[in-house]
Amino acid sequence: MNYTTITTFGALKSAGYKPKTIKEELRQNLIEKITKGETVFTGVHGYEDTVIPELERAILSKHNINFLGLRGQAKTRLARLMVNLLDEYVPVVQGSEINDDPFSPISRYAQELLKENGDDTAISWLHRNDRFAEKLATPDVTVADLIGDVDPIKAANLKLSYADDRVIHFGMIPRANRSIFVINELPDLQARIQVALFNILQEGDIQIRGFKLRLPLDVQFVFTANPEDYTNRGSIVTPLKDRIGSQILTHYPTSIEVAKTITAQEANLEVAQKEHIYVPELASELIEQISFEARNSEYVDEKSGVSARMSITAFQNLLSTAELRMLRSSTRVTAVRLSDFMGIVPAITGKVELVYEGEQEGAASVALQLIDNAVKSLFPILFPKIEKLEKDNERYPYDEIVRWFSESEGIELSDELTDVDYKSLLDQMIPIQTLIQKYQPETKAEDRYFLAEFILWGLALNNKLSKYRTGNNLQFQDNFQGYLRNNL
Repeated sequence: MNYTTITTFGALKSAGYKPKTIKEELRQNLIEKITKGETVFTGVHGYEDTVIPELERAILSKHNINFLGLRGQAKTRLARLMVNLLDEYVPVVQGSEINDDPFSPISRYAQELLKENGDDTAISWLHRNDRFAEKLATPDVTVADLIGDVDPIKAANLKLSYADDRVIHFGMIPRANRSIFVINELPDLQARIQVALFNILQEGDIQIRGFKLRLPLDVQFVFTANPEDYTNRGSIVTPLKDRIGSQILTHYPTSIEVAKTITAQEANLEVAQKEHIYVPELASELIEQISFEARNSEYVDEKSGVSARMSITAFQNLLSTAELRMLRSSTRVTAVRLSDFMGIVPAITGKVELVYEGEQEGAASVALQLIDNAVKSLFPILFPKIEKLEKDNERYPYDEIVRWFSESEGIELSDELTDVDYKSLLDQMIPIQTLIQKYQPETKAEDRYFLAEFILWGLALNNKLSKYRTGNNLQFQDNFQGYLRNNL
């Protein structure tokens, strides 16, 4: 039944409306969605068998929740998606600062209004999108911000003494009554501020400047925390942790396919980029593999983590690099090249926290190593593994390519090459095309040039060829020419 046309408390009672607490709303609506087979948390990938079932159990248990995980693991997004489990509208006493339920008012304002007007008390309807509040925990957050304080201006305007509770200005949490309230990065909240949350979570009363108010607030608390903060900046005090019903551990994507889905969803590409720039499937996989390499790199601080935002921004930079070349060459379409990955270095250096050894190497150098490592990791999946030790009298899959380079001056790929010249250069290397046809015969025609360059990189990174970057040019030569180049 649609109750939202009702404007008075009496009419609401006559219509048979039954109030619920916010935790009951979440629980009942979750049960209804699961019963109907509906997807509850859309747009979150890789958590179907881990985080989401734990979150559903917490909601069914009517718990306050703490999401514990490294940055970029969709903790805040999950909290925001919980809004979809709220009733579309709930009635509030009109004019109430803290969203008073007309059936059980808790503020002095609402109680007096209902006492005076009874069934004629005006009500308004609050949409679920307005029932979400969020606060980033920072060292400067005060009790007054979260709980409230005495307002001297209100006292002066109403001609009230400071002994009157009507001079209180409510903070964010009371104003989030009957709402989901999220505190992000909870360990950053000073311990004395965390202590102020004890009674709210357990007993439902608050204290403001000597006023002890019995306010049984109806709030679904969701906290987020990063394990790194526990040692670097602060911790969650034990009594507060004890009052949080469920602590849910989040994680990074466990497969490239899941990571690709997240990046494609979050990249927010321009229509022109989607229409005019072709992205080979292997390029998308390389973007995600770089993040996997970073999370396992000895140069990157594993406690800090590598956010999924790195893959997203790197993908955006990759397409922008191809787009810039397309614009400068005055062409209408182009395809991503492996050499375009040089353009994603700024997206990597801004997203990884380096340990001491990484700082010594330099952020840009570490970023280039991560790109190389991603190529090395994917190469043996697509082509035969390159053995470190080879016997002189045996033939190997890459012999013809190495011989081609030994009999030529190599190949130089400029970042500014037009598509026609780029393809023409790669077409010269018949042994590479033969290798692709033998081991990856199903490769689409538009992917073959990216795959050809990928082979060059793979051979160079496995010491079969030499690779040099000079300015905007990438040069591949045989190892003997590379030796001469370095020693002349």
